[in-house]
Amino acid sequence: MTKTDEKNILNILGHEVLPGTSTTINFNIAKLYTSTKVEIPVIIERSFKPGPIVLITAGIHGDEVNGVEVVRQIIAKKINKPQRGTIICIPVLNVFGFLNMNRFFPDGRDLNRVFPGKKNGSLASRFAYQFINEILPVADFCLDFHTGGASRFNAPHIRVDSKNEKLVAFAKIFNAPFVLFSKNLDGSLRATCAKKGIDILLFEGGKSQSSCKEIAREGVEGTMRILHHLEMLNANFTTPKPKTDSIIINKSMWLRAKYSGLLHIKVPISKHVEKGEVLATITDPYGKMRHIVKAMNPGYIINVNEAPIVYQGDAIFHITKEMIDE
Repeated sequence: MTKTDEKNILNILGHEVLPGTSTTINFNIAKLYTSTKVEIPVIIERSFKPGPIVLITAGIHGDEVNGVEVVRQIIAKKINKPQRGTIICIPVLNVFGFLNMNRFFPDGRDLNRVFPGKKNGSLASRFAYQFINEILPVADFCLDFHTGGASRFNAPHIRVDSKNEKLVAFAKIFNAPFVLFSKNLDGSLRATCAKKGIDILLFEGGKSQSSCKEIAREGVEGTMRILHHLEMLNANFTTPKPKTDSIIINKSMWLRAKYSGLLHIKVPISKHVEKGEVLATITDPYGKMRHIVKAMNPGYIINVNEAPIVYQGDAIFHITKEMIDE
C-alpha cells in the first residue's frame, strides 16, 4: 500500500505531484535575522507506474558531507528516476549546519535528538515537527545517510534494531560491509519512524567535514540494491553485485586512550585484528614517551579516531566483539 490518493496523486507540502513528473519543492523552514528565507529543496521524481514512495535524506548533521555526497550522486546519476513509484531526495536537511560546517542547529540542538519535535518549540524542534508532519507521512521506506562525528571515521555500515526482522533483511539487501545491531535512540529520526511504522535504514560511513569516494560508492550502490529489490531501479542501470555478504555485528567495544599525546594510527579501517595486535602509538611532543596501543580482543575495526592529538580517555578505536569472546 502506497501513500497516494486513488488517482495516484502525491500530496506533499501543499502541492499535488502528478505521476510521471519531476518536481522540486522548496521547503520553507525559517528566516535568518536578515529576513532572508531559508529553504530546503525537496527533489521529487515520479514514475507513471504506481509503486512505493522512497524518501532519501542526508545532512541531519550539517557537517556530515559524505552523506550529502551520496544523495547528490543518486540525483546526478539519475538513479532517483524510478521504474515505478516515487523517489524523494533531500540532500541537506540541516541547511543551517551545512552552511557553517557545524553538526547542530543555530539553537545549539542536535536535530537527530529532537524528533518528532514541537510546533512551538526551539528552532530545531519546530523544523523536526514540520518535517515529521508534512514530509515523512508520505513515505513508505526511508534511507538516511550519516557519517562519524568529529574526527572519528566510521567503516561503512547499516544500523538496525536486531528485533526488527524486516529491517534486518533490508539491511542485508543494502549489503554494506557491516550491519551493526543498535537500539533506536530517543529523539532520533530512526526512533520516530519506528513508532510510526515506517521502515528506515540508517547508513553510517566516513567522518564529518570530509568526503570519501569509497564510502560514497558504498552508499550509492547499496541504495541501488534496495531500489532493485523494490522493483524501482530504472532499467538503464545494472544492479551492483556485492563482493561478500555483510558482516553482522552483535557486540562491540570502544578502546580508549590511556595517555594524552600525539596519535599515530597503524591499522586501516575495516581491518580484522587479532588480540594483542598493535593498533596505534601515542607519543609526547618531546620524544620521551611512546605508548603502544594493542587490541584487547579479536575483531573488526569499525571506527578510527583520526585526530592527530588525543586526551586520556578519548575513544580511539571501535572494535567488534566476536561470538567466541561472549
